[in-house]
Amino acid sequence: MQSWDVFFRNASAGAPPGAAYQGPPHLSRTSERLSSAQALVGTQPSVEKLVEDHLAVHSLIRAYQVNCNHTENVLSLIIVELGKIFYFIVYTAGIYGLAESDLDKVFRLPTTTFIGGNESALPLREIIYRLERAYCQHIGVEFMFINDMEQCQWIRQKFETPGVMQCTLEEKRTLLARMIQSTRFEEFLQRKWSSEKRFGLEGCESLIPALKTIIDKSSQSGVESVIMGMPHRGRLNVLANVIRKELEQIFCQFDSKLEAADEGSGDVKYHLGMYHRRMNRVSDKYMTLSLVANPSHLEAVDPVVQGKTKAEQFYCGDTEGKRVMSILLHGDAAFAGQGIVYETFHLSDLPSYTTHGTIHVVVNNQIGFTTDPRVARSSPYPTDVARVVNAPIFHVNADNPEAVMYVCKVAAEWRNTFHKDVVVDLVCYRRNGHNEIDEPMFTQPLMYKRIKKQKGVLQKFVEKLIDEGVVTTQEYEEEVASYDKICEEAYTRSKDEKILHIKHWLDSPWPGFFTLEGQPRSMTCPSTGISEQALSHIGNIAASVPVQDFAIHGGLSRILKGRANMVSQRLCDWALGEYMAFGSLLKEGIHVRLSGQDVERGTFSHRHHVLHDQNTDKRMCIPMNYISPDQAPYTVCNSSLSEYAVLGFELGFAMASPNALVLWEAQFGDFHNTAQCIIDQFISSGQAKWVRQNGIVLLLPHGMEGMGPEHSSARPERFLQMCNDDPDKLSEDFAMHQLYDCNWIVVNCSTPANYFHVLRRQILLPFRKPLIVLTPKSLLRHPEVKSSFDDMLPGTHFRRLIPDNGHTATNPEKVKRLIFCTGKIYYELTRERKNRGMDEAIAVVRIEQLSPFPFDLVKEEADHYPNADLVWCQEEHKNHGYYDYVKPRISTTIGHTRPIW
Repeated sequence: MQSWDVFFRNASAGAPPGAAYQGPPHLSRTSERLSSAQALVGTQPSVEKLVEDHLAVHSLIRAYQVNCNHTENVLSLIIVELGKIFYFIVYTAGIYGLAESDLDKVFRLPTTTFIGGNESALPLREIIYRLERAYCQHIGVEFMFINDMEQCQWIRQKFETPGVMQCTLEEKRTLLARMIQSTRFEEFLQRKWSSEKRFGLEGCESLIPALKTIIDKSSQSGVESVIMGMPHRGRLNVLANVIRKELEQIFCQFDSKLEAADEGSGDVKYHLGMYHRRMNRVSDKYMTLSLVANPSHLEAVDPVVQGKTKAEQFYCGDTEGKRVMSILLHGDAAFAGQGIVYETFHLSDLPSYTTHGTIHVVVNNQIGFTTDPRVARSSPYPTDVARVVNAPIFHVNADNPEAVMYVCKVAAEWRNTFHKDVVVDLVCYRRNGHNEIDEPMFTQPLMYKRIKKQKGVLQKFVEKLIDEGVVTTQEYEEEVASYDKICEEAYTRSKDEKILHIKHWLDSPWPGFFTLEGQPRSMTCPSTGISEQALSHIGNIAASVPVQDFAIHGGLSRILKGRANMVSQRLCDWALGEYMAFGSLLKEGIHVRLSGQDVERGTFSHRHHVLHDQNTDKRMCIPMNYISPDQAPYTVCNSSLSEYAVLGFELGFAMASPNALVLWEAQFGDFHNTAQCIIDQFISSGQAKWVRQNGIVLLLPHGMEGMGPEHSSARPERFLQMCNDDPDKLSEDFAMHQLYDCNWIVVNCSTPANYFHVLRRQILLPFRKPLIVLTPKSLLRHPEVKSSFDDMLPGTHFRRLIPDNGHTATNPEKVKRLIFCTGKIYYELTRERKNRGMDEAIAVVRIEQLSPFPFDLVKEEADHYPNADLVWCQEEHKNHGYYDYVKPRISTTIGHTRPIW
């Protein structure tokens, strides 16, 4: 207190801060303490005023740190007033009790600011000037909501330290070269294809140097692979100038005569993906860059990128995200409007889903198609959703490439330091309409009058650099001519491209899995059965607790004893059949990942893959990881209460490698409807659009167990409507060619053995297709739903159709009715048939694989029972379920000779 008293009195007398401060006097002598106390009383009013003024200055500094997150210049383009830039008029308004006469007073700086540099005190005028420089120029920083002192201090230091944002001469020249590439690429496309849509970057050309800066800085920190997802705005420019796709490969897509060489429709040119390994010139290290292909559903790709990133980290043992990272680009309207953004953010720190920090870059055009922010969002900024995970948000004026470059450096350093998400908001504009042939003046006349007067970013930047003497006009013009020449030469070469190979645009090539031509290495599938010894071993693991002194729940003890009893009888129920499939694949070195809501125990308390110690919190055991010393790891993870993001994540995970069984289970089958976008846009159409094979498995609990028409049904009709197999066409060599030609496989298994086989077939096939499994609920504990080990031994296969092996098989001519069905209703039909004594008159056949449809096997059954009328039976209403799908196919099978009731 005494040292402060001396400081305040000296400062009041006009002494400079260095001289005003004196160390605390020796406090041993009572007389000195008394005289000091008397002196203190004499100066009380002055001290109080000084304390008040210091508190006011500290509050002022904090106000800048909290509120100054608007950027200058470009924001004035927008019609909406998002709030005034926070100028220092706050103190003149008397909010903090400071007056103009205080401007030249010296104030001691708090430890929560870095504006002083090496100085511990500054005049108020200088404090305000430095705060203005840090927070009210071209960068606005939102970070004070972060509840971590170290992280807040780190950010303050990056933006408040005097001179910290200065660029070197070399950096400015590199930045100019990148701005030229970005700008001239768009201008070249505009010259050559003025009437084509390309969703150009005009108005945000600094995105290209922004991304390159992030990649450079990350490469220097040890990152070897960057996975990106982005909407269509600027995609061609990113492909050309960031990922370095050959320009002729981009230009040739504008040729209307170009033919596709493979089956992919390819979607539009600004939706394609890419994979490229190249040298990074700044770090002198090789980097792999991939851009994930995605449809018009702008933010749907976000979780897909995260899943692919997680998989690549997993396969290279990168447990901290130091070698593989993701960058996500967003538009402002979609970032605020699409719920998937929030769902994806909430995966960012979950143990089995974290990618250890993502850099988000928002191209903030301040408009969405024709909708301005006043009617597009309820928050001040499009980026406010990021605050939920304590991600710092850096708003930067995209008209200032140097500020953009600095912010991107900081973002990359943040990710490398804290491994948490960060958002860069490039506040910019869209010079043209939504696309190049759209007229924006219809709906935003005032905004577009201002945009038309706005000087181009490159023009502004080069004038500044010429004034500073960084480059000459001649050097600039030579650089422009050089890039233009590269574009022209590529344009000439593009004329020779007659065929578009969509497989050249894959974001995840699977080298070694296919032939060089992209074909399967064989068209056969080996037996999916396994040895008796393996079945017994995995069964015994499933019935055990392979950790010492582990207290399990009493109810679980009974379940494990039940499993042991089944294994001794050579039987499997549904849960044990799944255990056999997973365990055998793990033993063969195939990674298995099961994800979804409450999958560890299973919604119906049947799975119990993770055991919890009843006496110790967080002590868990996963017996599946104790099958073999050299097995692949098993990942089973309860997800956040999300379907859209989690299914997208697992789809991305399955993209990275064909040698993993990746499964997503819905809590109830109907819950897939909130993930419908991923199903429609990526899973059902992925191969048709992008030649992108994917072996993801969807497990959808289904069956009309009295929960109403929606909560009971996994809506099999939706999946069957999206199948591409032709109801009127039969082909030869059914089983494999059908699977190869189909867009996905839909099954409803009625036995544990068949479920076991279909999961193993998913990996043993020489190609990959999504698999939709309609799983049971009541059958999980049904006494008849058990399979013998005999049905799972070597030589056995998945059964697409299970015939009736009862009395009907031996006396087929006596059968009056042949009922085709699938799933749970089989057991109800056979029970009723027995109760009514009709075992010889009615045959019940199970179609286990609905799509692709087993025409060949259905024909055998229909021919086997020549006198029977044909019936399809299902639990669902006639316009739900399978009926509309199976009826024309059964009819085709029998040549339309008998009706199907």
